[in-house]
This record gives sequence, C-alpha cells and structure tokens, in this order.
Amino acid sequence: MSARPVAVLTHRVFDATLAALEPHCDVIANQTGETLPREEIFRRVANAEALMAFMPDLIDRALLDTAPNLRIVAGALKGYDNFDIEACTQRGIWATIVPDLLTVPTAELAIGLAIGLARHIAAGDSHVRGRYFVGWRPALYGTGLSGSTVGIIGMGRIGKALAQRLGGFDAHLLYNETSPLPADEEEALKINYTSRDALLRDSDFIFLAVPLTDETRHLIDDRSLAAMKPSAFLINPCRGSVVDENAVARALVANSLGGYAADVFEFEDWALPDRPLEVPTQLRTIENRTLFTPHLGSAVTSVRQAIELSAAADILAAFRGETPPGCINTPDGLERQTESIR
Repeated sequence: MSARPVAVLTHRVFDATLAALEPHCDVIANQTGETLPREEIFRRVANAEALMAFMPDLIDRALLDTAPNLRIVAGALKGYDNFDIEACTQRGIWATIVPDLLTVPTAELAIGLAIGLARHIAAGDSHVRGRYFVGWRPALYGTGLSGSTVGIIGMGRIGKALAQRLGGFDAHLLYNETSPLPADEEEALKINYTSRDALLRDSDFIFLAVPLTDETRHLIDDRSLAAMKPSAFLINPCRGSVVDENAVARALVANSLGGYAADVFEFEDWALPDRPLEVPTQLRTIENRTLFTPHLGSAVTSVRQAIELSAAADILAAFRGETPPGCINTPDGLERQTESIR
C-alpha cells in the first residue's frame, strides 16, 4: 500500500476536484472524457482506498473483489441503482451519494424537455436551418403548459421541485405517490393527490420522478400507455428502465401517445442483466414526436463542480476515520460518528 492513500476517479473531473484531493492522497484520474474499459478500472482500483464513481460505473461484487483496500465508494451522483450497496456494506466500505445538488437542474431540464417536445422546438430549429426563406406559415402548432393538466408520478425531491416550478405555468397539477403529502404541503405546492389510474387518464403532460426499483421497472408499459390520452406527452428525467421503451415506440407508431421526451435510457441501467444495449432503433427514428438529451439532468457547470467536491469531501472524511456526510450505509465493522443523510 502507498504511504499515502490512493483515490481512483473513473471520469474526468474539474481541476478544483483534483486540487481538493491531491494534498491528501495519490490521485489516479481519468481526464480523457471517455469511460474506461471495465478491466482498466479493475487494474486501477487494485491498491485504491477510495473510488469516486459516476453514472456509467457498475459497482458490483466483481469490482469490489479486485479492491481489497477500498474504504469508500463516493458516488458523484444521486441515483445509485448501479451500485451494490449490500456488497459494500459487507466489505466494510462506505457508500456515499450527493442527494440534493442534482434536484433543481434535473427539474429544470425536465420542464425544458416538455416545452421543447410540445412546442416542436427541435423541428422548428431544423426548419430554420434548412428551408426557412418564406417567413411565417401556419405550421408546427403545438401544446402549451398553461391551462393543461400535469401529472407527476413520484413526489420526492425532484417531484417537489417540478411542482414548485410548474406552479408558475398556470397548470392544474396532480401527483401520485405511495402515500399523500400532508395537506399543508399540498396546498403550498398547489397540487392534488390522485390515483395512478386517474393521473394517467386525465393528464396532458406526465412527468416521471421515481427511483428505479423492482416495483418501478417498466412502470410505464403497454397497459399504462393505453390508459393515457392519445395526445399526452410523457417526460422521463429519472431512470430509463422506469419506461418500457419498446412499448413507447409502439404507442407512438400507433398514434396512441402524443410524444415522449427523455434524458435517461434503459441501456444505462448497467446493474440489470437483461438491459438493452442501445436505445431501440424504432424509438430513435421517430423524430417528430420525440425529444432526447444525453443524460444532461445535472449538466450545469457550477452544479457538476459542486457534486464532485461533495464526493471529494466524503472521500477525505473517510480517510480521516470520520463518517462521510453523504453516506447511505453503515459498513460492517464501522460505527457512524456523525449524522448521515439517510
């Protein structure tokens, strides 16, 4: 083992992140902008005591088996369904996330996707760049949020952030969650609880804001899509596999769904052994009623830097023998010394 602890960073980070870590440990960084081959990550973590991991990383038993000195897996992310937390716990390894910083930019992007999809912004941009020489014509009419019924499935941090921002659009807001919010919180958000079936039936826009679990995988399937208005717009900023992408493609082809916008895709959910390897071809070729972004939910420069620095702070806390502020587990053989976020 090195005289100083070793920290492996799997993806490119800001200089400020390196500056925060380098006085305290030897950093093995990946500043290429590309995801490392899995075998290379195995090689790099062999003597590591800390691993800063990102969305494309699969933290499973096979990886942990190659890192006997690992003390912490610090996720520069919020959703950790690609991480085997139980395996970390059993090996005495802290697992941490950054729960709050991604919330607002993700909600903002989701609303941008909804407006972009319903108002044909991508098609309008293409039109101007290719054929716009005669001026205005009665074309590309769309749908606005104002006066519409908007349903939010999931009322965690992102769901609430969506509701707060959508309140300014003069829309009627509905939500569904495993249990209703307190009445005063519903009143503050100007939102009403309803059943899942009623939300699907009544909403013009449906935003998904749930974590990926066994219960939420393919929450939106053929049956759910059939329950929606044929004109409804479905917006997915949470996890790709919450939606059955092939079912969405079928609904769009059949004109039983107004449109689909997503920032996340099923193939990204690395922990699922039967995940697809790419976005379905049929879905990608439906251009006029889809709008996609490449997982840009937290892609705001100041936010990404803060996320990395938060993960770095968790690493340094673990090196000091303290409980990392972002911890989501209690490793076997260790006791918490400060309150965690859980």
